[in-house]
Amino acid sequence: QVQLVESGGGLVQAGESLRLSCAASGTFYSINGMGWYRQAPGKQRELVAVITSGGTTNYADAVKGRFTTSRDNAKNTIYLQMNSLKPEDTAVYYCNANGKRTRWSNPVLYWGQGTQVTVSS
Repeated sequence: QVQLVESGGGLVQAGESLRLSCAASGTFYSINGMGWYRQAPGKQRELVAVITSGGTTNYADAVKGRFTTSRDNAKNTIYLQMNSLKPEDTAVYYCNANGKRTRWSNPVLYWGQGTQVTVSS
């Protein structure tokens, strides 16, 4: 089982920065792809950024050039550096991880509980 805990959310003004962290813990064989999603009030959850175990990244168009995700495999932790924040970035941010409990297990997608990011204008 994999537990994911996000941290780093908060209230900032437009143009400022925040850094989110997501740490994976528990008993597992491997953590492969990890990612960040967000959900604003009244909207569907949407992809923000993903990162493979090898460090390959992909971003939603809305955050390209402003957000950067990185990964520390030794700590089973990913980060989301968010710069030049806009009011439309306001949402609950969730991380997820594709993990295997054992070498022979099928991968399972795990989700964190989310952290609130609020950007005021």
